[in-house]
Amino acid sequence: MKNVKDENLVVHAINVTKIYRSNEHQDTGILGITMKAKRRELLLLLGPSGSGKTTLLTIIAGLIQPTAGQIFLFSRELTSYSSRELQSLRAKKIGFVFQTFLLLEALTVIENIKLVLHFAGNNGYEKNHKALSLLQKFSIAHLANHFPCKLSQGEKQRVALARAVANDADLIIADEPTASLEAIQGFQIIKLLHQYAKDQGKCVIVASHDLRLKEYADRVLYLENGRLS
Repeated sequence: MKNVKDENLVVHAINVTKIYRSNEHQDTGILGITMKAKRRELLLLLGPSGSGKTTLLTIIAGLIQPTAGQIFLFSRELTSYSSRELQSLRAKKIGFVFQTFLLLEALTVIENIKLVLHFAGNNGYEKNHKALSLLQKFSIAHLANHFPCKLSQGEKQRVALARAVANDADLIIADEPTASLEAIQGFQIIKLLHQYAKDQGKCVIVASHDLRLKEYADRVLYLENGRLS
């Protein structure tokens, strides 16, 4: 199959399946998933725990390989990227928000963000300026020199989101980004991500089990038992 040429199409999954095998049995993570995600939209993957949302996000990011099917990322089939190209892609064009935040405990808030900027190729002045601007945007400038262990769950989530957009990512992948937040805080975060997609021409994919997030999404796909329904 030829590469997809639609400049607005960021992700195109075609009949993607992931089966986890062990010596004793096998489990189906996802089965026959076909979906698209475009610029200037927030796509919500909605489903209960264990439905395959995280597996799909991980495959889209090129962190694991599907058992079958194809993923086109930025108009290029994912298996055609070398390991070095994938590393560069994730450093410069993809931002991640993980369920457990994955902040580096030995670094301060601003250092966590500047590390992402460093891998994206920013110099010293750029790193400091951009990091401070992001902290202000997410209302956490007062936490710049705090270590993650001193932050609340909500504060950690805001740092994780600031870090995710630090490299001016064209694709944001957010796995349960509101799970650790109060309802009002959670909705504010989704609004920020939606605004980021619209204003900056980016693609945002959010996985969640929270039905209340539907009103903030441009499109909603429902996952259950590894299948789109």
